[in-house]
Amino acid sequence: QVRLVESGGELVQTGGSLRLSCAASGRTFTTAAMGWFRQAPGKEREFVSAIKWPGRSTWYADSVKGRFTISGDNKSAVYLQMNDLSSEDTAVYYCAATTLNYPVGNYYQTSRTYSSWGQGTQVTVSS
Repeated sequence: QVRLVESGGELVQTGGSLRLSCAASGRTFTTAAMGWFRQAPGKEREFVSAIKWPGRSTWYADSVKGRFTISGDNKSAVYLQMNDLSSEDTAVYYCAATTLNYPVGNYYQTSRTYSSWGQGTQVTVSS
């Protein structure tokens, strides 16, 4: 099992930037990919971005493409750089990890793929 701890969420103004961090511990050598999901009040949890090793392939939701960047040199930490934030980005952001190794990226865009989850970090974008 992998333990995940998110940090970096805070209140930011529209157009601002934030960098979220996810620290992983435990059996991280078993991790195939890690992802970020978010859940806004009254809405379902949605995919934001994912990264897969060893090639560091990445995927993004259409709503964040060009604004968010996922990175992670190893399986112990993953980051989400978020730029040009808007009120629609307000949500609790969750980090997730999976040991499943799929040949295509679509599987990493669904929460069912992930077995380890962090507690989440709140991002609030105000105008």
